Amino acid sequence: MATRYLETHFTPAVLDAQRRHQGRTYPIPVNAPEDPLTEEEAAFIAERDSFYVATVNHDGWPYMQHRGGAPGFLKVLAPNLLAFPDYGGNRQMLSVGNLAENDRTALFLMDYPNQTRLKIIGHTTVLDPREHPELVALWTRSPSGPRIERIFQIRVISFDWNCPKFITPRYTAAEIEKAVAPLHRRIAELEAALNRPQT
Repeated sequence: MATRYLETHFTPAVLDAQRRHQGRTYPIPVNAPEDPLTEEEAAFIAERDSFYVATVNHDGWPYMQHRGGAPGFLKVLAPNLLAFPDYGGNRQMLSVGNLAENDRTALFLMDYPNQTRLKIIGHTTVLDPREHPELVALWTRSPSGPRIERIFQIRVISFDWNCPKFITPRYTAAEIEKAVAPLHRRIAELEAALNRPQT
């Protein structure tokens, strides 16, 4: 677990719970520096086609949304900087409104087939795409594609590779198609052999 992640989340109440329920606590660093993403995290992020993003409103209530797109739509701009596009949705503007009051953000990235998950915390700024054409160009491949309404840019504070226990493997349609492709080819070969005229 990255040091800043420990310092940020292991509050006195959490440490007290660890003592009461586990009989021990984690050693907590003091004034830990921010933890930049490494090549391992960047590669993992580049393969994801979805993640969950959480914000907090002024009453302290968390709000979580699912975000999806082509693999790699969550971009690593620098070791401590991420960005993703915001397209038109249900128009409730909950995440945008929350971030206007509290810029703290948590991302939850899952790789279900490999039972792996990555958690990232940081501070988010909501950008106007008209003022950042260089960022818009990262996602715009076709004029007929969906219009980017906002860009979420996240300054990464820290991250944590979470325990793989109890993650049920799940597969996308594309992953299943790739896995069964050899079976389809073999079935086609056998059917062709059966239908071949006997000599």
